[in-house]
Amino acid sequence: MKKIEAIIRKSKFREVKQALHEVGVNFFSYWDVTGLGNEKEGHVYRGISYSTSDIQRRYLSIVVNDEFEEITIQTIISAAATGTIGDGKIFVSDIKESYRIRTGEKGNDTLN
Repeated sequence: MKKIEAIIRKSKFREVKQALHEVGVNFFSYWDVTGLGNEKEGHVYRGISYSTSDIQRRYLSIVVNDEFEEITIQTIISAAATGTIGDGKIFVSDIKESYRIRTGEKGNDTLN
């Protein structure tokens, strides 16, 4: 099993979510995060531009069976990419085991 963590633009979340559903990734967690990066967003208030280094993003946490790893990564990349700085990052790590709390079963079947 793999844990795929992705940090993407909030504006691309709807497209990423739809694309993931289309390839069969129907369960994941997400939340809004603020981070620092190479991109600098500017805000305009009453005609005055303010620069800030705080960048609003959406963080996705997805656990998939090994056979879904590559399709999940490629789906996120294709749906989230704009081709400009600040598109985000994807991190992949191994998951040793998973358990379904309701039944106590463990293993790959708990992800379905």
